Amino acid sequence: MKKLFFIALAGTMAFACQPKNQETEAQTEEVAVAEASAGLSFYGEEITTDNAAELASLMDQVNPGDTVAVKVKGTINATCAMKGCWMNLDGPEGDVRVTFKDYGFFVPKEGMEGNEAIIEGIAVKSVTDVETLRHYAKDAGKSEEEIAAITEPQEGIAIIANGVAIRSVK
Repeated sequence: MKKLFFIALAGTMAFACQPKNQETEAQTEEVAVAEASAGLSFYGEEITTDNAAELASLMDQVNPGDTVAVKVKGTINATCAMKGCWMNLDGPEGDVRVTFKDYGFFVPKEGMEGNEAIIEGIAVKSVTDVETLRHYAKDAGKSEEEIAAITEPQEGIAIIANGVAIRSVK
């Protein structure tokens, strides 16, 4: 009985140790090389860059209280100068704030302005309170006067990103 058990165990282990599909690995490497040559840098979960909608189309899709799964692209106009824990994209009605799921990844703190970002995540339309807006302004390196001038909450769209791809245009 023991011999039969060990033979079955050895057979299972031998089967489990088979090499991965070589075609899949080669295809993954080809995609990574193609994307790297396109000037793309990835942060967070792996995402694809195809079928990303323009940021302007997002404005009509999200109503107050909704959460909408999105894949959008837009131009970066600011990133958190402290840690890289958020970024702003140019939206048709002002900035669109992008934060990162579970504070799980960061983007570069400087040099991203003007680059294109492709974001996959969840979009919400909400009101950001004054305290949070002041925190973001401090992170962005704004002066004390600029921070003190923030006295009203702000309604807008925010995206909680699972993954980000940044295409360098510089």
